[in-house]
Amino acid sequence: MSSAAGGDGLVAWAARSGRPPAGRPVRGGLRFVFYGRVSTEDWQDPVTSRARQREQAGALVRGHGQIVAELFDVGESRTVAWARRSQSAELVAQLADPDRGWDAVVIGEYERAFYGSQYAAMAPLFEYYGVQLWMPETGGRVDYASEHDEKTMTVLGLSSKREITRTSIRVRTAMAVQTREQGRYLGGRPPYGYRLGDAGPHPDKAHAAWGRRAHRLDPTRRPRLRSGGSSPSGWPGIQWRGSRVP
Repeated sequence: MSSAAGGDGLVAWAARSGRPPAGRPVRGGLRFVFYGRVSTEDWQDPVTSRARQREQAGALVRGHGQIVAELFDVGESRTVAWARRSQSAELVAQLADPDRGWDAVVIGEYERAFYGSQYAAMAPLFEYYGVQLWMPETGGRVDYASEHDEKTMTVLGLSSKREITRTSIRVRTAMAVQTREQGRYLGGRPPYGYRLGDAGPHPDKAHAAWGRRAHRLDPTRRPRLRSGGSSPSGWPGIQWRGSRVP
């Protein structure tokens, strides 16, 4: 689907979710809604990340208006479309409401809002409803009609996508090498016939300093069938690790 078609679809969805297009901004400065996002709760601190993004957004709009609303997604990947993130979907639904209470969207960092061609899908929707978009990468308001700004957004989108793709390939390749070359155990339940063995101090010095150990998968001894006797079920007795199992 082309970006234009995607933009038209979002316009229709927002129109069904709200009311007619909003009017012009009120005098005395723009009213901004801040949008931010953090990917995970386990490996990132949502409170710190939100505060940092909000501070960057506040510095960007200082003197041009004030932030009057906030929508922040937690645990949502940048690869997820706006309509499928809970808070960004709420922002899109509010676009068609003239009483939404804000005139422009400000973000603290491009990658926190957009990925790949997401900007190309969202820009027509913002423009249709007369909503400005502000971000640090453009030094303020994004000019939807500017070829320079459009090229900038395209490059940023490709860079955002490249970061995710590169990280994914790097992690998968590294994990495969650690398992194949180092015999590293990377988590999960050991497969049948193996048990966890100590592989020495953790290779990361910081983790090793905390006393963490590396692990590897060691094959267990194969079960030995004992001659004579049988289990209650009629099968020969099996000796496993020196103990008889019926």
